[in-house]
Amino acid sequence: MSRLNKRVEVNAKTKTQTRGFTLVELMVVVAIVGVLTMFAYPSYQGFIKSSNRATAQADLMSLGAAMERHKAASFTYKGAAQSAADTGTPGVFLGHSPSAEPYANRSYDLLITVATGTSYVVEARPLSSSVQAGDGSVYLYGDGRRAWDSNSNGSIGNNEFCWKC
Repeated sequence: MSRLNKRVEVNAKTKTQTRGFTLVELMVVVAIVGVLTMFAYPSYQGFIKSSNRATAQADLMSLGAAMERHKAASFTYKGAAQSAADTGTPGVFLGHSPSAEPYANRSYDLLITVATGTSYVVEARPLSSSVQAGDGSVYLYGDGRRAWDSNSNGSIGNNEFCWKC
């Protein structure tokens, strides 16, 4: 019978004890979360930039295919831009983005920078108002070469003729 009484006393003590976190423990947790955020946020921003660049590359591939269709129909790359111009905003993607994202959410503008009878260069230029500002333009050449101006200096170096540099 005394064993039963002891158990009741222990349980009674447990019920009356309060448990919780101290202010110091909460401050340590907040500090740890802050340090983790400090390291994670730049990685997240890098992931967003890389993802947007991949979308621009897909858009350039779609624009390159449209340029080839234009040449098949007219025997030249000239006149593929808006209002039948040779360079500028592509006429084929006027008012929409070829990728799955809405046109208003785009991070790049697509441009035809060179269009001759036998070759073309199309560019995805980052919008200055987007997270991609300063990330450098992405290019697709009519002969299949791909370039990314990774240092944003306006010229393509020999080591920048790739999209994953």
